[in-house]
Amino acid sequence: MSHASSPTPLRSKASGPLSGTIRVPGDKSISHRALMFGALAVGRTTVSGLLESEDVLATADAMRAVGAVIDKHEDGSYTIDGIGLGSLLEPESVIDFGNAGTGVRLTMGIFGTHDIAATFVGDASLSKRPMGRVLDPLREMGTSVIARDGDRLPASIRGAKQPLPMTYRVPMASAQVKSAVLLAGLNAPGETTVIEPIPTRDHTEKMLAGFGADITVKKNEAGERVITLKGQPELKPQDLEVPCDPSSAAFPIVAALIVPGSDITVENVLLNEHRTGLITTLIEMGGDIEISNRRVSGGEEIGDIRIKASKLKGITVPADRAPSMIDEYPVLAVAAAFAKGDTFMPGLDELRVKESDRLAAVARGLEANGIPCKETEDTLTVTGAANDIGGGIVATHLDHRIAMSFLILGLASHKPVTVDDGAVIATSFPTFASLFSGLGGVVETADGEPE
Repeated sequence: MSHASSPTPLRSKASGPLSGTIRVPGDKSISHRALMFGALAVGRTTVSGLLESEDVLATADAMRAVGAVIDKHEDGSYTIDGIGLGSLLEPESVIDFGNAGTGVRLTMGIFGTHDIAATFVGDASLSKRPMGRVLDPLREMGTSVIARDGDRLPASIRGAKQPLPMTYRVPMASAQVKSAVLLAGLNAPGETTVIEPIPTRDHTEKMLAGFGADITVKKNEAGERVITLKGQPELKPQDLEVPCDPSSAAFPIVAALIVPGSDITVENVLLNEHRTGLITTLIEMGGDIEISNRRVSGGEEIGDIRIKASKLKGITVPADRAPSMIDEYPVLAVAAAFAKGDTFMPGLDELRVKESDRLAAVARGLEANGIPCKETEDTLTVTGAANDIGGGIVATHLDHRIAMSFLILGLASHKPVTVDDGAVIATSFPTFASLFSGLGGVVETADGEPE
C-alpha cells in the first residue's frame, strides 16, 4: 500500500500509429464515493465497473474497518452491505491510505462526526500533503484532532459525540474539502451548508441525492454555489455502474493526438461538466476530438470519444478552467510540447499540494527532455519543441500522474523517455502499460522487457 517495494523504472518510445477501441478503468472519484455511500446506507449496494486501484481498495479497507461487508464477485461486481449512518464501529487498527488523498480526506469527514477514534497514515507522498484544509472545518464541528506538525499524516481523530452543523465557505477550489464537510454533515443534526465560490466536480452532491439524502444546490446573488444538506437521513442502497475515468482517459486522448497517424476511440467516458476541461482545451488547441453516443447513467452523462492525430497550436488556458482539469495539467503540458508556439497555463497553485509538487515535477521533466518551459509560483508556459525531444529520465516523486504523463511523451518523442518509478501507476491505472501495448505503443521496463 505504501510503495515500500523497490522502484520500477519504465520507459516508452516511439512506434507506429496508435489504433483501436478501448475502455479505461472506472472513475476514481465515483469509485471512492460508491464504497463510502454503500457503507453508510442500510442494506446492500451493488457496484459494477469499480476501479480496482490501490487508492480505491484502500477506501474499501477503511469502510470494512468500521463494519461494512464488502465482497467482490465472479462477474467483477462488488457488493457493499452497509451498516447505516450513525452506526460505525471503531477501527481496531491504524488505517493506511497509501497514496490516496481523496480517500483519506473524505473518510476523515465521515468519521469526524461519529463517536469513534481513528488514526490515519499514508505513504511518503501522502504524508507531505496538507490535511488542515479538511481538519479545520471538522474541528469547528466538534472533532478532536492530533496530527503531525502542519496538520499532516499521521493524524488521529476522535469524532464528536454531539456534532455541530455548520455553514462553511470553501477557501480554495477543492472538491475534496467540499465533500469532506458534506460527508461530516450527514451525521450532524440540522442543516450543513457549503458555499463554493468556484464550482468543482459535483459527484458527491449527485450521489448523495441518488442515495436519498435531502440536498439542494442553488446559486446566491454573487453567483456562488450554495449546497445545503439536511443531516441524519436514512441512506438507501443503490445499484451503480461506474463510468470510465476522464482523468485516466486523458492519457490515451493526448497520446492519440501527438502520435502521427493515430486514430482511437475511448468508450464509456464520464462527461460531467466539471471534469471535461481538458477536452475543451485540446479542441481549442486544434485537436480532432469527436464525442458520440451521449447518454445518462446513474445521473451522470457518459459518451464515447474518438481522437485522431492532430497539429496542435499553443493557447492560453483560462485560469477559471483549472478546477475542471486540475489532475490533467501534467499530460496537457505533454500535449503542449508538440504544439506550435507557447501554451500558457495560469492558476495552477493547487498543483503545488498534490501527490507531489506537480508544477515543479512537470517543469523538471520537460527540461530533462529538451522542452522549453517557464515555471512561476502558479503558472506554467510550455514552448512546443519541434526537434530532438526526449532522452531524459524523469523523477516521479511517487506521483502516478507524473509517471504516466511522461510515458505518453516518450510515445511521440525522437528518443525514449524513462520515468524513475512506474510502480506508482497502480494507484489509479493498473492496466496502463498493457492498454497502450494493445494500441500499438511501446511501454517497457528500463531493460527493454514489455511491462
